[in-house]
Amino acid sequence: MNIHEYQAKALLKTYGAPVADGVAIFSADEAEAAAKQLPGPLYVVKSQIHAGGRGKGKFKELSPDAKGGVRLAKSIEDVVANVKEMLGNTLVTKQTGPAGKQVNRLYIEDGADIDRELYLSILVDRSVGKVAFVVSTEGGMDIETVAHDTPEKIITVDIDPSTGVTVANSAALSNALKLEGAAREDAAKLFPILYKAFVEKDMALLEVNPLIVMTNGNLRVLDAKVSFDGNALFRHEDIVALRDTTEEDAKEIEAHKYDLAYVALDGNIGCMVNGAGLAMATMDIIKLYGAEPANFLDVGGGATKEKVTAAFKIITADPAVEGILVNIFGGIMKCDVIAEGVLAAVKEVGLKVPLVVRLEGTNVELGKKIINESGLNVISADDLDDAAQKIVKAVKG
Repeated sequence: MNIHEYQAKALLKTYGAPVADGVAIFSADEAEAAAKQLPGPLYVVKSQIHAGGRGKGKFKELSPDAKGGVRLAKSIEDVVANVKEMLGNTLVTKQTGPAGKQVNRLYIEDGADIDRELYLSILVDRSVGKVAFVVSTEGGMDIETVAHDTPEKIITVDIDPSTGVTVANSAALSNALKLEGAAREDAAKLFPILYKAFVEKDMALLEVNPLIVMTNGNLRVLDAKVSFDGNALFRHEDIVALRDTTEEDAKEIEAHKYDLAYVALDGNIGCMVNGAGLAMATMDIIKLYGAEPANFLDVGGGATKEKVTAAFKIITADPAVEGILVNIFGGIMKCDVIAEGVLAAVKEVGLKVPLVVRLEGTNVELGKKIINESGLNVISADDLDDAAQKIVKAVKG
């Protein structure tokens, strides 16, 4: 689960991290009062969407020469003008895709005098089974670009869970970021703070880009991106309360209600599969034969008829779907349950696109019998390769 920048900063502030004062607003009428709560005379107006690259992004409704989703303002009047121009419009960044995301909330923050911009993130390093800091002196840039062009400028420091951030860890991170004086003293306090927040709140990612050294020598968390492990949310009601469902795909929200593993993609062939590995293989072979999957959907090993029906309805709700491939290898999941679920969904929502079904495993003959006697225009397939070729051919006419 992701949260907005202003929410992430508020959370980190409770742990003692140095963040600027700021106010989140949801309407243009709030802009002037919000700005007056800040010291000024420099303000930053930030679009709050779940995507990076906001500063370089462009608003669909504005001219190509208009400023991006993060803007400096040198007066309260300037703040108000920017808010009116940004709020309610659609911001397109590298991470949103061409559709962009509507800006429904803004964060007005006190400005900072920046000397240097650094990069810092914390994540789980699965290669060693530890939480790790990833830092670079190249802050404010796309870390992917840094990793590609100058990988030597990215330093990883693993943290022993039995000790937490040690003096040696802090020194290694400060050396990697070339921190001295007040900034180094601030870092010695900040690294343990961020690590504690990451662990206690079951974060999946904590990214500070940039972490800045100000002209007075002190550190400040200038931006913060935080996501949480969905499997641990049951013990963090305070975090769940921060969820903004308007930033999420409606189909993914619906899938979550039925405990379905669903991720929307940009293709035109809907997939219903049991098992994550089989789902990935199904998506790969669809691409191999020249089409694109519209989703990743794993109904799981113990899906019920109701669960399968819900999955099918979610797939057909996507207007981009021009064909559907059901690929089930029944072990715990019985093929007749899949067949009954598909039929129930078709009867409820109708079938307007080609449907290819490949069943194998437990109760496969019964499953095929149910499908074949349904009267539906269903294309049966003998194996995955056959199924992929048939659905691609059907979609392409």
